[in-house]
Amino acid sequence: MRGWRRTGTVRPFRGAETTYLSAMRPSDLLQPRPEGLYCPPGDFFIDPVRPVERALITHGHSDHARAGHAHVLATRQTLDIMALRYGENFAQGRQAAALGEKIDVGGVTVTFHPAGHVLGSAQIAVEKGGLRIVASGDYKRTPDATCAPFELVPCDVFITEATFALPVFRHPPPQEEIARLLKSVAQFPERSHLVGAYALGKAQRVMKELRQAGYDRPIHIHGALAKLSAYYQEEGIDLGTLEPATVEAGRKGDFAGAVVIGPPSAFADRWARRFPDPVSCFASGWMRIRQRARQRGVELPLILSDHCDWDELCQTIAGTGAGEVWVTHGREEALVRWCELQGIAARPLHLVGYEDEGD
Repeated sequence: MRGWRRTGTVRPFRGAETTYLSAMRPSDLLQPRPEGLYCPPGDFFIDPVRPVERALITHGHSDHARAGHAHVLATRQTLDIMALRYGENFAQGRQAAALGEKIDVGGVTVTFHPAGHVLGSAQIAVEKGGLRIVASGDYKRTPDATCAPFELVPCDVFITEATFALPVFRHPPPQEEIARLLKSVAQFPERSHLVGAYALGKAQRVMKELRQAGYDRPIHIHGALAKLSAYYQEEGIDLGTLEPATVEAGRKGDFAGAVVIGPPSAFADRWARRFPDPVSCFASGWMRIRQRARQRGVELPLILSDHCDWDELCQTIAGTGAGEVWVTHGREEALVRWCELQGIAARPLHLVGYEDEGD
């Protein structure tokens, strides 16, 4: 098996021409396969959905980071998160990539750049023969104190997610949504507020946004959030005092006026019914769609997303200078059409196995 190694300076990026400067075509460098995006010259996959020999992982959500690969290359924080979720033996071998570090993988230069999605998340730039392709993974542009901010990476081909790639999706400022939550907490001091938030990234972001808004009371969390939240704290992200949301340890009334955060799945079982007259909340970009909120029985929908909205997706594509865009896992058709109207070649990848765990 060929390994990955650090390399020196590669020749500088020379722009995003639709006619490429080398004989290498984009499909020679990256191509979709059933396992995921494959790089033939480097013999590796990006975020493969099946076990492979060598996997480059963008971030720790389970639809992108799976156990069972022989060798994994990712940021240190993503590797740590995978170990927390899957156990220390989630892969036979693993190597940490520092952000911006150039790593040679079978003659292909690979660099990881911040994606702004969750802690440790990264875009992966793949470069060979003067051609650069950037695979975004999941990403967002909105400032988030729980992870490194998104970095715009110039490239020839940009592979973008399209989770919220419809003009209807325009996310409000997160501070406004947190202010709505705190207003409800003040209005209903006799009720607990149960906030559904995914265990990796979203839950910790809600906690941090609450702290930045001045909420200094203990936040009660479901046990499924404990390990990852403790890891965020260890990485220097101050989430304040977190206490277990365990009704058995006290009376129902002990949670009157409390903010309780748990994974969405927990709100469908008996755990959620143990709290005093709870206000059901859900933090997700999907809460823009009122029907989704009603279907989930959400009383207080919080439009808080860890993905770009429509405007941010368009802004990012334009900013990369890419002459070609590949669109994956989401509302692919609308974004492909927007690119075509801008004179940018675009096509959907139709990759399967990616969902919206992070939102």
